[in-house]
Amino acid sequence: MNPSVRMAAAIAAASLPLLSVASSHREAPFIAGLPRVDATDLYLFRSYEPGRQGFITLIANYIPFQEPGGGPNFYGLDTQALYQINVDNSGFAVANLSFQFRFSNQTKNIAVNAGGASVPVPLINVGPVDEKGTNLNVQQSYTLTVVRYDNRTNTRSSHSAENLTLGGTHFLRPADNIGEKSITDYASYASSFIYDVMLPGCNTPGRVFVGQRKDGFVVNVGEIFDLVNLNPLGPRNAQPNALSHKNVTSIALELPMNCLTNGSEPIIGAWTTASIPSNSQQPSGSQIQVSRLGNPLVNEVIIGLPDKDRFNASNPYYDAQFLTYVTNPSLPVLLNALFGNAALVPGTPRNDLVAAFLTGVKGLNQPQHVRPAELMRLNTTIAPTAPAEQNDLGVLGGDLAGFPNGRRPFDDVVTIELRVAEGALCGKVGNCGAQLSDPNKGAAYTDQSQAAGPDAAHLKVSGAINPADTYLDTFPYLNTPLPGSPNGPNGIEPP
Repeated sequence: MNPSVRMAAAIAAASLPLLSVASSHREAPFIAGLPRVDATDLYLFRSYEPGRQGFITLIANYIPFQEPGGGPNFYGLDTQALYQINVDNSGFAVANLSFQFRFSNQTKNIAVNAGGASVPVPLINVGPVDEKGTNLNVQQSYTLTVVRYDNRTNTRSSHSAENLTLGGTHFLRPADNIGEKSITDYASYASSFIYDVMLPGCNTPGRVFVGQRKDGFVVNVGEIFDLVNLNPLGPRNAQPNALSHKNVTSIALELPMNCLTNGSEPIIGAWTTASIPSNSQQPSGSQIQVSRLGNPLVNEVIIGLPDKDRFNASNPYYDAQFLTYVTNPSLPVLLNALFGNAALVPGTPRNDLVAAFLTGVKGLNQPQHVRPAELMRLNTTIAPTAPAEQNDLGVLGGDLAGFPNGRRPFDDVVTIELRVAEGALCGKVGNCGAQLSDPNKGAAYTDQSQAAGPDAAHLKVSGAINPADTYLDTFPYLNTPLPGSPNGPNGIEPP
């Protein structure tokens, strides 16, 4: 085999998003102990809010498995960490644009008179909370810095984004959804923290929001880890979504398309990273990357346990280093061992996966000049699909504005990627080696969990689908987080 083709096929297998506990929740040993910097999901899509079709939405989620009632400190982002959403607009697997978020806490140290002594309270709030921070003991704020890198001239620039709503260069993050007594109308409260933002180099303002949301990922967790204790050829709506009652923290940007593309290449790639301060033996002020996420479900089961942390610390430009794990994807083999269907073990090399997950599909979302790398890729010339017409199987369902051409909240990425792993694209966008699987059977696989619909107006509820597993049709698209109190909305019944 040609060495370049061999490397591309190997990297593609490494990049194959497979099936696991959640899109990227607790996927590696080191990051499992650092939930504040654990990236869980990345979304990249043409905005489909009315009047915003000229914009791109990017959402990076962090802090997995948030219990709504997780007080008293709840889920603040790490003030020592650097969170980034990176965009490659050249196809060379480098960050031509990096949107950098840093957070800080302002603590009021609210105290009460307890028997003549002024004693600081142990709670995050001492009364009802409003958008002004009334009665809020800790307010988290952040800055947004835009770093631009031009690989043609090898130049780098860095500038602060301007908050057009409040003025200055600082932004505020709403408190988490403590409960309905503390914040009566959380949806309205949180919406006041959606800011108009002006980025250097852009002529049109964008929008930014950082705050808690209902986790939009849909997956059948327990059964998957119990040796896939379900019927993978059964109905898609037969099992409940294990994340229905969890929240997550979103870093969301909506930016004009022409601020993300380079003028000659309409296809962009994206990934998110989080870094923390290095140890004392390294240079002062340096940081180490501990989390990385592009396409969903990459690091969970394809990367071997000894190298999961190394994958999280790596750069897409160097993805060839994971060749050992990627020559033959293991998921079809494992499913064959569990369900005894050897016909559904696609041969290698998996050139179909090269197109779907590594280089992009030619004619759909492959850049003109592409370096194989694990990025989420979006063709910005493809118009967004309105919520009513969205197909949650994305490109497999005939909806070219869906995954793997970017990713929208409604896209059922577990089912899509399971079907692609089983050979649904074999012979269509690339061959699967000498032994082709049966793409018709591969196209039937599912984890049996499904979202209710793209928004509240277009629900498709049946089987075990939870009607609450839906999304907004406006920025920031992920739904209002579940309240810590009362327990009823969280599906938790009192004893």
